[in-house]
Order: sequence, then C-alpha cells, then structure tokens
Amino acid sequence: MFAVIKTGGKQYRVAAEDVLEVARVAGNPGDIVEFGEVLVVGGDTPILGTPTVAGATVAGQVLQHGRGPKVIAFKKRRRKNSRRKRGHRQEFTLIRITEILTDGKKPSQTVAPRVKKPKPEPKAEAAQAEPDAAAETKPAPKAKAKAKATAKPKTKPKAPSKPKAGKAKQK
Repeated sequence: MFAVIKTGGKQYRVAAEDVLEVARVAGNPGDIVEFGEVLVVGGDTPILGTPTVAGATVAGQVLQHGRGPKVIAFKKRRRKNSRRKRGHRQEFTLIRITEILTDGKKPSQTVAPRVKKPKPEPKAEAAQAEPDAAAETKPAPKAKAKAKATAKPKTKPKAPSKPKAGKAKQK
C-alpha cells in the first residue's frame, strides 16, 4: 500500500518503512507526526482524493532534523562596484513512515519495533553443498607476463654542453 502526501508545498509518494527528507516539521526526534493532506491512497483499489482523501492520514516518526547544503545567492551589477553575497541553508526533517491509515483511524503513539529482514546467503550454501562443482567451474589462472630482461633507464643522459655565443674561442 502506498500514499501520496503533501507537506511543505511538495508531494511525496510514500509507503510503510520509507525514509524521506521533508521540509522542517515541528516535533522532536522520536515523536510521531501526522500528515493529514493525503491526495491518493493506492493498493488493490486506489482511492483518489478530491482534493484530499477523506479520513486518510499518514503517520511517521521523526528521526532527526538537519540543514541542507549551502546555496550562495551572488548578485552583481556591472560597472558599479556593487556585489552582494548571501548564503542560505534549507532546514529539513528526516522522517520514517510508520503507517498509512484510512477510515479516520488514529495512529499509534508508540513506534512498533522494526523487523529486520534476514539476508539470504545463497552463495555460502551452494559452496558447502557442492564443493566439487565449484572447483570444476572455476577457470584456470592466467600465466603471468615475463619480466623484461633489460630495464630502460628512467632518464635520458645529458647532451654535452655547447659553448655560449658570447664567448669565442681563441687560438
């Protein structure tokens, strides 16, 4: 199931356990925040809002607050010795979506513990099951290139110096 929410003047497509960066939202890290402007709720039977879906909310946990990269606004008026440099860092909030609710349900105020998915290890199991098959499919190592018999000097020898033009030889 997914939803499209609107916050901070932007729209985001979210699903449960998604982590996204939105414009600064009030709340401390660890708090649960609600997004009431749900434009679409998708799944088996998608529900489109006109303009929002009635009774639908999206709940998320505030992970942290931060500031984005610095944006420089540099203004220059030519031939007038007029320059203005101004920097700005946009504040954002990192949020993990916990649940998508419909039919006017309220979000739970406690965060459910996250279930970690077990990582499959097909390579290790296959290597233990058939060690002979793995040895047969492994190509033979390539032969190493022979080292050159004579090494070239790294620098060229200096040419004999020529006499300077100002001084002539006398006989």
